[in-house]
Amino acid sequence: MTDQQNLPNKIPVFPLSNFIFFPKTSVPLNIFEPRYLQMVNDVIKKDRLFGMIQPKKTKELFKYSKNQKVPLYSIGCLGKIKNFSETEDGRIVLIISGICRFKIISEIETEKMYRIFDVDYKEFSSDLIEKENSKDQNLEKILINFKNFFKKKGYSINWDEIKKQNFGQTIDTLSMISPFTLEEKQTLLETKLIEERIRKLSKITEIYSKDNFNIKTLQ
Repeated sequence: MTDQQNLPNKIPVFPLSNFIFFPKTSVPLNIFEPRYLQMVNDVIKKDRLFGMIQPKKTKELFKYSKNQKVPLYSIGCLGKIKNFSETEDGRIVLIISGICRFKIISEIETEKMYRIFDVDYKEFSSDLIEKENSKDQNLEKILINFKNFFKKKGYSINWDEIKKQNFGQTIDTLSMISPFTLEEKQTLLETKLIEERIRKLSKITEIYSKDNFNIKTLQ
């Protein structure tokens, strides 16, 4: 699917705090809450597409009702279920693949337990362009800085697997897995150009390293 016109303008969304998701990346999801089990069952019967997006208020995510909904960021990413399995305790385990980032236009009233939005993709049409599987000459330098960062944080990362990806996927994967704040991750998701995302990613890492990992949000 590489044509913006083929993407659905009305999509269900799965809000997940401190989690961002980029096109051309794949991630596992463990679905257990009734409203999102309903959502997954619905999309599996249709086109297997739904949006991932961050809520703005983490602590209220699982408390909102039909009349009091948690505000969401306006930018998320459309994903497609590549495979799934059901567990004996009623969960659904998914692998989803990122397609294109979107901007929320408005929420659609529905009787469903989950939320559905009218969205637009034109700001991120470049996400649908196939890029060459190239490596950047500065990748090793970037990885060295991140290896030191993750080591200090006590995180164990399979760097060999990360390096198997192309340059853009590597940068996006680092943006996704890095232990940053919700706001910092959203900033990275909304950054359109990979060069600018590298700059912001490096800046955030530098701030954490200098401040001994005290929380400082990049503006």
